[in-house]
Amino acid sequence: MASRTFTAAVEGTKTAAYVVMPFDPDGVWGARPRHHLRGTVNGCGFRGPLEQVDGEWRCSLGPVWRRDNGVELGDTLTFVLEEEGPQREAVDPDIAEALEASPKAGAAFDGLAQFYRKAFLKWIDGTKKRPEERVRRIAEMVSLLEAGKRTRN
Repeated sequence: MASRTFTAAVEGTKTAAYVVMPFDPDGVWGARPRHHLRGTVNGCGFRGPLEQVDGEWRCSLGPVWRRDNGVELGDTLTFVLEEEGPQREAVDPDIAEALEASPKAGAAFDGLAQFYRKAFLKWIDGTKKRPEERVRRIAEMVSLLEAGKRTRN
């Protein structure tokens, strides 16, 4: 996985602070509606999404995380971030083919948080000895993702 290191200043308000990405994450990690990242910020552990707001990619820094890590508005921070896995490139070929065949489901999968991607993959992997059930579950996952659902429930 490609990681990115950069510095950025904290902007926003006390309750809605963020940093603007100095690069295009779609160019680094591929086009996604939202990028879920992990890494460090000034050496402190970080997990969170990048979202596009007013044409720029922003990384939100919540008030509790800022308090616990001594970060204030205006501070310049050093980020080392990479996408949270598993990404589509790391899934089994049959799942990758199904996601590729449905651009809507593929984009939805790419935009899911790690927790939801892993849940779908674990559910499908539970069928390795039953190929017909595996095919059915992959098709169901694609249908759910096309319908905008993140889980089977």
